[in-house]
Amino acid sequence: MSLWTKAQQLQGDALQQVRAVYGEHFPIEVRHFLAAWIEEKMWTDIDPENPQHEQYVAGLVTSLIQELETKAQTMTTEDLFLTKLKLMEAANMFRQRYVHNPLNLFRIIRHCLNTEMKLVQQVENVALGHGMGQGLSLVPDSSAEIAQQLDFLRRRTQETGEDLRKMEQEQESFALQYHECTKLNAHLQHLQTQGQTQPPSQQNIEVEKKLRRQKEMLEQMLNQKVANLMQLRLTLADKLKDTLSHLNGLQSRVLDDELIRWKREQQLQGNGAQFNNNLDTIQEWCETLAEIIWLNRQQIKEAERLKVKLNLDPPGVVDMLPNLNSKITQLLSSLVTSTFIIEKQPPQVMKTNTRFTSTVRLLVGGKLNVHMTPPQVKVTIISEAQANALLKNDKMAKSEASGDILNNTGTMEYHQATRQLSVSFRNMQLKKIKRAEKKGTESVMDEKFSLLFQSQFSVGGGELVFQVWTLSLPVVVIVHGNQEPHAWATVTWDNAFAEPGRIPFAVPDKVAWLQVADALNMKFKAATGRSLTEENLRFLAEKAFRTQVNDYSGMMLSWSQFCKEPLPERNFTFWEWFYAVMKLTREHLRGPWNDGYILGFVRKKQAEEMLSACANGTFLLRFSDSELGGVTIAWVGVSEQTEVFMLQPFTSKDFAIRSLADRISDLQHLVYLYPEIPKDQAFGKYYTPFNDNQPTSVNGYVKPLLVTHVPGWSGPGSMSYPNTPQMYPHSPDPSVTRDTPSVASAVSDSVSSYQGAPGGVDMDYELPSVDISDDGNFDLTGFNFSDLIQQYRP
Repeated sequence: MSLWTKAQQLQGDALQQVRAVYGEHFPIEVRHFLAAWIEEKMWTDIDPENPQHEQYVAGLVTSLIQELETKAQTMTTEDLFLTKLKLMEAANMFRQRYVHNPLNLFRIIRHCLNTEMKLVQQVENVALGHGMGQGLSLVPDSSAEIAQQLDFLRRRTQETGEDLRKMEQEQESFALQYHECTKLNAHLQHLQTQGQTQPPSQQNIEVEKKLRRQKEMLEQMLNQKVANLMQLRLTLADKLKDTLSHLNGLQSRVLDDELIRWKREQQLQGNGAQFNNNLDTIQEWCETLAEIIWLNRQQIKEAERLKVKLNLDPPGVVDMLPNLNSKITQLLSSLVTSTFIIEKQPPQVMKTNTRFTSTVRLLVGGKLNVHMTPPQVKVTIISEAQANALLKNDKMAKSEASGDILNNTGTMEYHQATRQLSVSFRNMQLKKIKRAEKKGTESVMDEKFSLLFQSQFSVGGGELVFQVWTLSLPVVVIVHGNQEPHAWATVTWDNAFAEPGRIPFAVPDKVAWLQVADALNMKFKAATGRSLTEENLRFLAEKAFRTQVNDYSGMMLSWSQFCKEPLPERNFTFWEWFYAVMKLTREHLRGPWNDGYILGFVRKKQAEEMLSACANGTFLLRFSDSELGGVTIAWVGVSEQTEVFMLQPFTSKDFAIRSLADRISDLQHLVYLYPEIPKDQAFGKYYTPFNDNQPTSVNGYVKPLLVTHVPGWSGPGSMSYPNTPQMYPHSPDPSVTRDTPSVASAVSDSVSSYQGAPGGVDMDYELPSVDISDDGNFDLTGFNFSDLIQQYRP
């Protein structure tokens, strides 16, 4: 038996709950006529939060609409005509409302099915266990619940609208009868006046009796109508009060939960978190709220107008309407001011004299016809102190600003296709910044600013005027690229640990390591494509806390430890080291890192222990402890005895010349990637292909091939130069404190294994390495010119 069949057999309150879950957002007729299809297709292993399922859900919604239209076309009999229209209307509504947001419809349907199943299970007191019941989550879906509550409020607003019309009709009927009663009174007074001047005739006596009877009947009817009108007014006021209470609760949920969650996720996106951008759905909710609030406000005003027209309230009765009018106007004001939001945030690390963009949007602009007189939006940059003052006073002094922004005004435009009222600032530029005085160890990269977006517009033909403003996420202003790492530390800490409703822009000075680890992992994954492992995070904890303990989970990391205090025996901080490693991995090591072939976060001693038990030629890659943004190759080799060697770290400058994979390919003594993966298997797909058919470049010159060469190492276990030089032209500066390298590498700008050169000459040679002294002179000791000349044999 299908779930829908069981749901139809429910009785009493359970059946009412099933009916209540359906409405304008998902008509019950669609559920009834497509019951089998819905239960077959709406599988429960679909995760609406998983981006990989979005395409499947989109196809599902398209199929649902087609199925609905096909079903409607089969209804050809006269008795099904209205049902056919209902299904066609539903198909059109789904297409308009959900084609661009199919996940929302999926959530609504899933919520309906969950509700049915829960009610059926309560009656049967057993789990369905098969088919639709298996795996269905009973967790309420917020999107479907909000849609359901909006549907209830629509119906309630329609009811109060009908009540208002009925009250107006009753009041008009009362006015007519009251007018009749007034005419009767006038007629009776006329007859009484005649009776005082002359004896009343029998006819006048009969007329007077008849009129008095009519007057009594009319007065009874009028009294009954007054009682009815009083009851209608009280009932309407109670309903409007109840509607207002529901509106207040639902609006609080949409603005204080859903919209605040959206803003929080937008902030975490700045740290690399996946952003479930459901702003279009939130706009639909806000627009519906605005429509319902506006209709109820009009109903309250109409009820007040009717009351003024006919004041029937007995003494001592409190009139609720003025209070309701004040509250619903406040509700509308709150909705409008809260839905003026920044859809696209400006860059959080902002460099002066550099173009940047941002977009602001008014979610209820279309419904309130704000675009009929398009509002202007102005952007200014303000300091943390000014942001504080703004939140306290809810206004900004016109002269206050902390800098000059070019192209900082724009006009909001209504886009018919998307129903969005927004303005995009595409060419803003910060020309000048005014900084606050620094205290103690503060630097300019610790100082946070914010962009203030302001506008003003009216609704209801100028009846209500709104002044709206919103603040961007905190911004750090820099003037030079070398300030970027510390600026990103400030932004990352703020994005990760800002608390809801904080004073701008307060953040905790100490944070639990688990939270810091989560932020670092989020940042690294977004930049490089792969998450950090537990071992990686433990390595980072050890480095950040400058100590080794068994468990870091209960420890608190301070802002100073994070990015102020240099690491032991180093001239850089923990964050600077992490940021440089992340940047290097993103720009040069992304592929091998995602493949899991770069261990990276390994101590030197640990690397030696790991490799000491491996075969000669086994190597691994680790991030240098002493070189910012450096990666070193550690390998097992044999000189006088088996030992582990560390190659002088490569940096971004080295990889700009020759990639990591090509350098590993060049070094013949590297054979297996730890623990025993052939290096070609691991890195082969990243080698730069060499084409023998293109011996010359476009200008006719023979093109050289850059080769990484470690003197003395030509194969596994071989080492012909025991006294390895420590300085080469392409090596990093040896004056900087670094890991003590066993050997250093150089790039030979030479032609290697080149066959088929012009003139029929075959060459196969390698230039010997030459040491360069500190004063720039060449050391040619032991350089054999005759041997070199012999290598040039035709």
